[in-house]
Amino acid sequence: MSPPQKGKQATKGAKQILDENVATLKFYRNMAMISNALSLAILVFYHSTINIVFYIFSSLVYIGSYQFMAYMAKPKHTPTGQLLDSGVDLNMEGGIAENVKDVIILTAGCQLLSAFISNYFWFLWLLAPARLFWILWRNILSPYFFQPAPENPIMDEKKQKKLERKQKRMANMR
Repeated sequence: MSPPQKGKQATKGAKQILDENVATLKFYRNMAMISNALSLAILVFYHSTINIVFYIFSSLVYIGSYQFMAYMAKPKHTPTGQLLDSGVDLNMEGGIAENVKDVIILTAGCQLLSAFISNYFWFLWLLAPARLFWILWRNILSPYFFQPAPENPIMDEKKQKKLERKQKRMANMR
């Protein structure tokens, strides 16, 4: 085995990305199915309109999130079956898939806590728009509002002298 390298992180191969994407999709699919099944088991005995509405809502969130991640990670193959593109790496730090995985985790937490403890745990879903605003603020709004003022470019001596002569001529003409 080679010693660990300092500095730049090694890149992943297409096959490794494909394998990790399949494992990631399987993990989050299982998480969604288990939390949905447990919530449905509780819903059968203690059903109310609000619980049914939130159960349907959470199911739609799971389906949409999973389908979005599956679309992102869809590999492309040649007609002979050789791997051309492994799709987007779902485990990449700072990628959009990270936020989609957070939505699945938040939904599972809200669903299970509300099923077993109290319906008030559905209010945790308000963390999703708060997180969306935070990402919007950090990546788009804050750099726009707090960008430094443009600095005057430092002119070389020739341009500076030429500008001074021009200003003197203008002053003498008046």
